[in-house]
Amino acid sequence: MTEAYVVGAGQSPFGSFPDESYRSLFETAFDRATVSVDAEFDPRRIDEAFVGTLGVGGRQLGLSGPAVTEHVGLHGIPTTRVENACAASGYAFRSAVAAVRAGLADIALAGGYEVMTDTSSDHTKWWLGVSGETEWERLSGTTFSGVYAQMASAHMSEYGTTAEDLSRVAVKNHANGARNPNAHLGFECSLEDAMAAPTVADPLNLYHCCPTTDGASVVVVASEEAAFELSDAPVRVAGMGASSGHVGLFQRDTFTSIPATRRAAEAAYDEAGVGPSDVDVAEVHDCFAIAELVAYEDLGFCDPGESGTLLREGVTDPDGTLPVNTSGGLKSKGHPIGATGTGQITEIFEQLRGEAHTQVDGPRYGLAHNVGGSGGGATVHLFERTDGGER
Repeated sequence: MTEAYVVGAGQSPFGSFPDESYRSLFETAFDRATVSVDAEFDPRRIDEAFVGTLGVGGRQLGLSGPAVTEHVGLHGIPTTRVENACAASGYAFRSAVAAVRAGLADIALAGGYEVMTDTSSDHTKWWLGVSGETEWERLSGTTFSGVYAQMASAHMSEYGTTAEDLSRVAVKNHANGARNPNAHLGFECSLEDAMAAPTVADPLNLYHCCPTTDGASVVVVASEEAAFELSDAPVRVAGMGASSGHVGLFQRDTFTSIPATRRAAEAAYDEAGVGPSDVDVAEVHDCFAIAELVAYEDLGFCDPGESGTLLREGVTDPDGTLPVNTSGGLKSKGHPIGATGTGQITEIFEQLRGEAHTQVDGPRYGLAHNVGGSGGGATVHLFERTDGGER
């Protein structure tokens, strides 16, 4: 099997941009990704593209993939649009790596894009709701904040998790996002602010929920030969895992875990030949504060019920033993549905090359974890630096 490497990655600013389109945001991310390649790089060398989007608001649902690749000058290449809700570009990246490993492409593009702020809040909620179980959840009036609130309530009941634990996720991620010029909500918040925010869906309040965001991200994947031609320090794709799960929360045996994440993580660790203790930095899917806590447990960073302890002891702070969401996460950086997965990978790429805005100390292995909906799909990717550095 041919090895695959990341040689370039970039994202647009995430936020609300009434003067931008999904094409222009993608162009910004594409330009940043191609410029980040160490050697002079002709984008016409890209053989194939996989791009993720949900299509919030219904804009250009058909053929939006070719619409963005044509816009940036990639004329004639095969372009596949991937839709797996919030995990769309995580799955797009998986497809790009698979194409390179299979020898179908020497260089492949993975990316994503979304415009979410140009429709009414009710309309946006409707579009987000289609990623949940439609008949028994969305049409019954349940929102995603309501679904994750049920998960939070169950976790509190089973493990004694507190509202303060949820709020510490927001405090940490806002502190990281305040140092990220691409973040949508790039400001710090105090624990008091995070605990006193208005309730959205009890026990979740405003500071426990990510924003609706516009943005795009792009990652350039290359074969081993091309990677070391283009870069002195490409980032190796060490392991991949993906899994689907019950789309509806009510269909599951547990409300305190996302089984798709557990299965995806196990596959990624097995392929990479490493375990959770080898991970030096991670980007996890924190669409709601409870999602980050559950991710710690599902990814094997701690035992069930101990995620709050990791936060309280500073383990997942930038100077901790396992920094998580140094980009600010979805909570602070933002969550433009289709762009999130490859946006997370962009942060890991920069961390492993020593180029991140909140740089951790010499990481060797990085992990990116992307979830669709409330767990209907998940990807976990492990990355390894190749310049010989060790933490």
